[in-house]
Amino acid sequence: MIVFKTFFKIVQKYKITIIIYTLLLIIFGVINTTNSNNQLFTNVKPDIIIVNRDENRGITKNLVKYMSDNCHVINIKDSDNKIDDAMFYREVNYIIYIPKGYRKSVLNGKDKTIDIKSTGDYSANLAEIILTRYINIQKIYSNYVKDENMLINYINNNLKKKTNVLVTSEIGENTEKITSYFNFASYSMMAIIIYIICLIIFEFKKNKINERIMISSMNYKKHNRLLLFSSFIFAFLVFILYIFLCFIIFRNNIFNLKGCIYILNTLLFTFVSLTLALLIANIIKNKNAITGIVNVVALASSFLCGAFVPALYLPSYVINIAHLFPSYWYIKSNNLLANIDIINFNTIKSLILNFSILLLFSLSFIILNNILSKRKI
Repeated sequence: MIVFKTFFKIVQKYKITIIIYTLLLIIFGVINTTNSNNQLFTNVKPDIIIVNRDENRGITKNLVKYMSDNCHVINIKDSDNKIDDAMFYREVNYIIYIPKGYRKSVLNGKDKTIDIKSTGDYSANLAEIILTRYINIQKIYSNYVKDENMLINYINNNLKKKTNVLVTSEIGENTEKITSYFNFASYSMMAIIIYIICLIIFEFKKNKINERIMISSMNYKKHNRLLLFSSFIFAFLVFILYIFLCFIIFRNNIFNLKGCIYILNTLLFTFVSLTLALLIANIIKNKNAITGIVNVVALASSFLCGAFVPALYLPSYVINIAHLFPSYWYIKSNNLLANIDIINFNTIKSLILNFSILLLFSLSFIILNNILSKRKI
């Protein structure tokens, strides 16, 4: 009990640090709740340029009209420099070059290549889908219909057919906010657990305290077990605090099966942070190095793994590096969970794999810690 009481007396000395990290999470959670970031589907027309070098009549005119109806056509003089500048500055996403003799080639059943330039982004891909749909339908009918007016009617009638889309997913704004909360919590939790546990264990490792322990009636191994148990209790209390804050911010939205999986994932990450903290505490010999280690391990991994900036916007080489950090697998699970509507074995197989990887990280830290401890004896 002496070790336990001493441990939490030292925790009280650093309560300001715990409060600061917790306030950061609360502020982030509240801002995320009040600001809507719901990304619902909207039918956005891509910005395109049509450079028509063929006669503007018949099948060519029909193609231009179809693209104009489904895209936002930017009128720019047929100048290579101006068109290239428009694409460079993202004024347009897609450029269509209709070659001379295109109409006659279609009517004669021959393929005439339409050259394009693309920015390669979402809008450009959408424009390409629209163009490809028209060209494919035109190609099918042009093999059987030679009359131009009939061909245009067949194409337009086919293009008028629409497909009704039924959205069955109930993934919404609250799920995105909860995911963002837990992703950001990876930084706060890891920073608090590593920083506080390393500072406390460093205090116990001081020469005077170490000598008192050695001459006391308490077995040294028992002392270490109590210190380990106290660290576990502290990490678990941090976990409980952050889950409690989540309940307050998101209320009933967390009381479901998906919410339980979020909590399980966070519990596993808490255990990873604890084992990593114990490993770091066993390595460090300078108290001043603790802050630097927290910045490198907690802050850097959060930036690399998508806690602050969504992984969607990170370069591929950054994501490859992020695989080396446990935060990546924790955040990846949260993001996967956000896109799961129906929870069954097939939908959570990837989550189970990520949970296993987190456990492997913990096991690796424990093994390394034991190896280093034996070498010091």
